Amino acid sequence: MASAGSDQTSGPPEVPVTIKLLVAGGFGAGKTTLVGAVSEIRPLRTEEDLSEPGVGVDILDGVERKTTTTVALDFGRITIRQNLVIYLFGTPGQERFWFMWDELARGALGAVVLADTRRLADCFPSVDYFERRQVPFVVAVNCFEGARRYHPADVRSALDLDPIVPVIMSDARQRTSGRDVLVALIEHALQEMQRQRAQAAGAPAP
Repeated sequence: MASAGSDQTSGPPEVPVTIKLLVAGGFGAGKTTLVGAVSEIRPLRTEEDLSEPGVGVDILDGVERKTTTTVALDFGRITIRQNLVIYLFGTPGQERFWFMWDELARGALGAVVLADTRRLADCFPSVDYFERRQVPFVVAVNCFEGARRYHPADVRSALDLDPIVPVIMSDARQRTSGRDVLVALIEHALQEMQRQRAQAAGAPAP
């Protein structure tokens, strides 16, 4: 029989919860930088030097100083509390690696689409991918030094986004900025889940 001073559990232990988030966007938009900035562990990176086969394929306009590229994925981790962990997966940006997106997207709660206003058209494949698969996403405009600043409404219009998709101005190098982007994504994804459940039940969407 347990003594009055002994520890007693009030119920079964909490089941660990993991959240999978994707970081997507065009070539050179800052995906690897964002994952590295917010990850509590040394991120896993699969970067390789730009090579001869990429000449004429990897368009470097606006990112001429870029010398490496992600060929598989970036991976990072954030522990919110003991039983809640976020896993971040950065997707490769070049078209020849898009075949990996389906596997990376499986089981993801949502995605961040990083936008570089110098090469905004590079966002369209990511936006289209997540829209067609109904994966909740936010657009984070990575404010590069020297790049022209735009109002979020202008970015939304240029990308023809649904009004419910958040557009956030960010700096992929800054941990606090990356954290704010991920918080906005999780909040948006949870709202979308509630809206879809309400629609399935025939109730008015929140």
